[in-house]
Amino acid sequence: MNKHSSSRRTFVKHSALLSSSIYLAPGLSEAMIPNRDGMGKAKAVEISALESVKNKTESGVTFGIPWPKGQVKKEEFVLMTEGGSEQAVQTWPLAYWPDGSLKWTGHAIADYGLLEGPLKLAPGKKVPFKKTMKTVEEEDKIIVDTGLIRCQINKKGTYLLKEVSRNGRQSLKNGRLVLLHQNGVLGEKENIKTSLFEGSIDQVDLEQAGPLRTVVKVQGKHAADGHPNWLLFTIRFYFYAGGASIKTMHTIVYDGEEAKDFIKGLGLRFDVPMEDKLHDRHIRFAGKEEGIFAEAVRGLTGLRRDPGPKVKEAQLAGEKTPPTSEFPENVSSRLHYIPAFGDYTLSQTSPDAFAIRKRTAAGHSWLKAGFGDRARGTAYVGGPAGGVAFGIRNFWQSYPAQLDIRNAHTESAEVSMWLWAPDAPAMDLRFYHDGMGQDTYEKQLDALNITYEDYEPGFGTAKGVARTSEMCITVLAETPDHQLFNALSNGVEQPTQVMAAPEYLHQVGVFGKIWDLPDKTTARKAQIEDYLQDHFDFYQQQVEDRRWYGFWDYGDVMHSYDFDRHTWRYDVGGFAWDNSELSTDLWLWYYFLRTGKAEVFRMAEAMTRHTGEVDVHHLGRFAPLGSRHNVQHWGCSAKQLRISTAANRRFYYYLTADERVGDLMEEQVNAAATLKAIPPTRKVSNKSVWETEDDPHSVYLGFGTDYGAISAAWLTEWERTGDPKIKEKLVNSMKTIAAQPKGFFTGGSRMDLRTGKFEIQEHQRAGASHLSAVFGLMEICAELIENFDMPEFEAAWVQYCTLYNASSEEQEKALGNALGKLNLGQGHSRLTAYAAKRTNDHALAQRAWKEFFGGAAGYKFEKPNVYQVEGPEVLRPMEEGRLSTNATAQWGLAAIECLGLVGEELKE
Repeated sequence: MNKHSSSRRTFVKHSALLSSSIYLAPGLSEAMIPNRDGMGKAKAVEISALESVKNKTESGVTFGIPWPKGQVKKEEFVLMTEGGSEQAVQTWPLAYWPDGSLKWTGHAIADYGLLEGPLKLAPGKKVPFKKTMKTVEEEDKIIVDTGLIRCQINKKGTYLLKEVSRNGRQSLKNGRLVLLHQNGVLGEKENIKTSLFEGSIDQVDLEQAGPLRTVVKVQGKHAADGHPNWLLFTIRFYFYAGGASIKTMHTIVYDGEEAKDFIKGLGLRFDVPMEDKLHDRHIRFAGKEEGIFAEAVRGLTGLRRDPGPKVKEAQLAGEKTPPTSEFPENVSSRLHYIPAFGDYTLSQTSPDAFAIRKRTAAGHSWLKAGFGDRARGTAYVGGPAGGVAFGIRNFWQSYPAQLDIRNAHTESAEVSMWLWAPDAPAMDLRFYHDGMGQDTYEKQLDALNITYEDYEPGFGTAKGVARTSEMCITVLAETPDHQLFNALSNGVEQPTQVMAAPEYLHQVGVFGKIWDLPDKTTARKAQIEDYLQDHFDFYQQQVEDRRWYGFWDYGDVMHSYDFDRHTWRYDVGGFAWDNSELSTDLWLWYYFLRTGKAEVFRMAEAMTRHTGEVDVHHLGRFAPLGSRHNVQHWGCSAKQLRISTAANRRFYYYLTADERVGDLMEEQVNAAATLKAIPPTRKVSNKSVWETEDDPHSVYLGFGTDYGAISAAWLTEWERTGDPKIKEKLVNSMKTIAAQPKGFFTGGSRMDLRTGKFEIQEHQRAGASHLSAVFGLMEICAELIENFDMPEFEAAWVQYCTLYNASSEEQEKALGNALGKLNLGQGHSRLTAYAAKRTNDHALAQRAWKEFFGGAAGYKFEKPNVYQVEGPEVLRPMEEGRLSTNATAQWGLAAIECLGLVGEELKE
């Protein structure tokens, strides 16, 4: 593994650019599927868009593809279409197998039209690029030329996008981040003051500069005269060869004081030069489905005097109207009396309502122009000489959002893409109660017994939480017709994602060889498959029924239900937002891997974005730990690795090559050090167990949720970079867990942060926690065993898997003592199945299925009990089910993994 660089930045920036020949077939044939032992040479892989390619992008697409172990050695790659033409593809490594062969590769396609037909990817001979882009880095700026648009990104100041031109015409300029700061909340404070901040650049990195794809990363804080800089931002700009679009990934990290730093507006602003006559300037907003708000700055329809069909038809179509000399004289002589509306706003302040308004100019009244429920979040301003379409992804789902166009009647229109709408109340991140006298651990634990909330003064802070949003700017040569504008809007709302088929992913054996493809060959297996679908359908519908949307909430689900009120316990301590409790993320991702269903991917994608950003502290005393489930995502005082774990992010990163999620996983590499100051068990265990003040280099870690998280971070970092120091820590940790007197049942120990070695404990009593293996430990250990030939570690893990659900007599015989009453028996059936698979023990396999169907701390084997609730008992008709998120996630993972590991042992 020492062949490749240990620097992740170098690893990405200087990525290989590869291509090759391809075997053509109409589908995924047996010849295309590499065997799971990694022997032989990798064949062509069929790839396709996850959803309809009718959505339009004036840019390219990026995706990740896995390769069988030992079959791809930094070769080049090629795409081939159904017609047999070969296309070059930009490629870079995402991960390596232990033998140094490529495990995952990232790819960029610049020609979106390729996705309209069958497409395959394979290692092979070099193919020249048909079109390329040029990127030049200078001392004070970076110039990116896609061949269609040219963009200057500054390295200093506030203008991130200094200028963007298309075919030599300046299309937009002065792109800057804007922040409206408010020093109080209306109704609570007099003399509310609002201040405008703009993003000030601290650092610019050219992360990737390839022939087809360029990525520029800009970091800084927001600044205003007379105020300290605050609110960290990271924004990435993505460019593709021949593309007219700039995709952006925008992240903020909250570093203010919740009681005085309120965000009234947050977004990206730029100026658009306006050249056309006022009646040839056009405004567009994308409404729901195919609906469009389309008007001209100066309208020529509905007048007392008719300008004629040619004029009206051209304006309505967004085309250049005939010269005014061809207008009727009774119209052309009075054009200056027709109001020109220069200001427009589309605001989405709830998930169910948007409003469009317009006015002639500042200082004059607004007119109500349109209403609807869910806008797609894309707009356009410009004319026949050119213009700009701009949009925010998940516009209504991440409300409040807003699109502003100002001064479109002047020489320069101003566009603001508000990720937090100024029309909405200011963002309020204060903790939701005053602590209620919980000033000691004793009181906090007592309160935990009534509301399930783990409170501690000062811990329920939003400081350090983050939020990532996606935006897209497309520079157009003219006003788009309705068909094109709808396609562009749909492309912003649902960007194209390229994917290999589940059959291929399964054959490669990614994410542990613990899952299988759907199988309905027997009645019992068919029932399991149906119930898996039923559980997903219920939660997908709950997102809609319960309106689990919003800037800080979208992507999460709730933890527990209150049947008395017919609502989820949104206001009851630790029963509210789920925050990845018991691996909801993993359930969705493994379900997607085996089914390839787009709706599952999108739900898992939203959850990954949310749980990796909002539920984790990225700066401050708690960084980079996550927060346990609570009424507020950051509210719980249990700051733990099990929430911030890289195990939940790996799927999305490898399938999409997303750089931001790569950042999140990299944050976790040294996360264990934070546990020195924030011991997870500080309230419930003897201080002598976890206290490490005597040694600055050691920290106490449990062998369950803690180790599952830190090993996931190390495994991922080693796969990505080949860093030998990370590998050494990982290997040392595995060896010293295996050397413990009771293996994983030892519970935990001090770990040397420098080496990854655990102290060997002396105590001989075995113990276990029902939570240890249900936050990704099972899944990560499966991958560790696959990647490292370490029989002693495998034996320790198989022992844990075998004995957790075993009888007290079996436990006592093997360990010297029984483990007592343990919970989550159904969820742990997958551990039993894993042990059965590794030891080829048929009796153990039967025990696994007995545990699964037994339903301990889970579900009886029956169709989920879901029914409609309506009438005065609820706000509106909606579904309700006898389900809990903990049980659903663990049932889903148990079903998937038992089928994957011992499915052939399932008796009818």
